[in-house]
Amino acid sequence: MSEPDRTALTYRLELRKAVAQGVLEAGGATFLLLIALRWFGAGATAKALVASGGSMGLLLSPVVVSTVARLGWPAARGAMALALSGGVLFLVTALWDWLPLYVFGAMVGMACATAAVPLMTQIYQENYPARRRGKLYSRTVMVRIAAVAGFSELGGRLLSADISRFRWILIAFAAALFYGASCLARMPSRPLADDGGSHPFRAMRFLRSDRVFRHVLICWMLMGFANLMMLPMRVEYLANERYGLSLDVQMVALLTGVIPSVARLVMSQLWGWLFDRVDFLALRIFLNIGFAAAILTFFLSDSLTGLVLGAVIFGASNSGGDVAWGLWVTKFAPPAQTADYMSVHTFLTGVRGVLAPLVAFHFAHQASISSLGWLAAGLIGAASLLLVPEAWRRQQTGADRPALPADGR
Repeated sequence: MSEPDRTALTYRLELRKAVAQGVLEAGGATFLLLIALRWFGAGATAKALVASGGSMGLLLSPVVVSTVARLGWPAARGAMALALSGGVLFLVTALWDWLPLYVFGAMVGMACATAAVPLMTQIYQENYPARRRGKLYSRTVMVRIAAVAGFSELGGRLLSADISRFRWILIAFAAALFYGASCLARMPSRPLADDGGSHPFRAMRFLRSDRVFRHVLICWMLMGFANLMMLPMRVEYLANERYGLSLDVQMVALLTGVIPSVARLVMSQLWGWLFDRVDFLALRIFLNIGFAAAILTFFLSDSLTGLVLGAVIFGASNSGGDVAWGLWVTKFAPPAQTADYMSVHTFLTGVRGVLAPLVAFHFAHQASISSLGWLAAGLIGAASLLLVPEAWRRQQTGADRPALPADGR
């Protein structure tokens, strides 16, 4: 298959799969935690485990990449197997009303959805031309964001009417994973490069050998830990009567799902265009400022105006974060090792994603949520300052400044 044909087919299938991804993202960001809180009355540890499910998958992504490479599977086949496994888990979870099973099913089901991220990045590296990669990726992100907004609204209405209908939400997640698997079954991809090593975390060697990669990941750890601390706390802050708001399910879904998704949708194409044309580190610093502003605006406010403004700023920043998080290693990694580089990034994301909700929920029981917000903003500020010298050096040397495409697009 020629490169233009591979690009067209991958893009077409990704547009379809993005709908399923949007449904799952709404679950991970809002509904799984809301169900744990409102239906099961889960404690801090159970809520943290539910919130960390997607991060658990990222934590295991180096093992996934290593296993897929060792089996000689194309990247799409490995991603399809994970999607099918996650779909089965969500179906089983919907059948029994038992908190331990719910926590396990929600956590592992979401882990199956996210463990495939490095495999998908490898597919983008192979099938999307470098000069249009951000543009094509951001278009599929727009479809995903629209699905998040739509499902957040529908799911919010469903659970507001009767919280016991949560099983239909879990069935929808299973259906989304099965549909995603059907798209992956037809997606062009090649077997991953296998260097013959047996250690599943052998890709971590790039932390030692690639100085810039290591520096960016250290800064991302600070920023990401802060952001992932506050992500599940949005639902907690709005829904838990302890904080004085105790909003209904539909309003929580509006502020955590619908409004941020609309802002992401509006900004997505701009961030894709910027990713293809400007220095990545400068872009990352600008996004960090947006995330810090969103956290402070949202968590230091108890008025509807402040909450909406915080949700909008978060959505706009998260739109750029989608593109930056999903594609940035393609600007640093040798093409054949894109999945390995990405697996290091996703593993470290998983580490902070598992720990951050635990820290946040337990910290919030000992101190005010506004103090937690200031802590998160401070970590993001430190991450940005550490990036400035490297961004300046790259600006002076002209690194990571791709030329415009020949067609001007």
